[in-house]
Amino acid sequence: MDDDVRRYLDELVGQARAVLGDDLVGAYAAGSVGLGVYQPGRSDVDVALVVDRPVDGPTKRALVDRLRHEALPCPARGLELVVYRRDVAGSGTPEPGFEVELNTGATMPFRATYDPADRPAADGRFWYALDRSILRQSGLALLGPPAAEVFADPGPAELRGLLVEALRWWLALPTPPGDAPAPGAEDAVLGACRALVRCRDGVWLGKVDAGRRLAADDADAELIRRSIAARRGGPPPAGPEARAFQQRVLGRIAATH
Repeated sequence: MDDDVRRYLDELVGQARAVLGDDLVGAYAAGSVGLGVYQPGRSDVDVALVVDRPVDGPTKRALVDRLRHEALPCPARGLELVVYRRDVAGSGTPEPGFEVELNTGATMPFRATYDPADRPAADGRFWYALDRSILRQSGLALLGPPAAEVFADPGPAELRGLLVEALRWWLALPTPPGDAPAPGAEDAVLGACRALVRCRDGVWLGKVDAGRRLAADDADAELIRRSIAARRGGPPPAGPEARAFQQRVLGRIAATH
């Protein structure tokens, strides 16, 4: 792990314990840090906190005040933090189910959400159950028991439905027309690769690793390899070809039984 990120996570856990006290039963690095693919300058820091009981409003706001970038500077693009009750983390529910969600960072728009009902539907409600599934497999325990003992997967049909929902959300985003390279299209391609690998092989991989696995025997190998190269500074694919790939992946996942 990047040394700056390690120091930051240590401080974050200390600040969270100062606010939540004994109700804090676990803290876990998720996302690229948990998967071991953190990329300085590109990756976010994703953290899940697990508490024993519901968090009241003043405590939620105090936690946000302690952890927002202005109080605790994040060394990455930003922090994406979610707080769950332990019963929700271990339930396998497809619902968001969070107590607090915080997005904050030097180049990340600030957002604090204190109730899942306040999460705009247009921003997607599928992220949380998918993130908990990744945490079950690869969450790095910063405090508390191993992540596999705390987090649960949705059922197979529910997981497939969440992956379909995520791909449809991506497809609804505007795509630049024409054949010019479209910044961000590489993430659209590789995100679809990760979804297909999870559905097909039952494992969560980082986006690049998922792309490499598919590129070994997939008809779209050339597009996938260009998308991987774009993560290292090469030109990204065009928007229409990335969208067409996402649609093909969507069809393959939706047809899985």
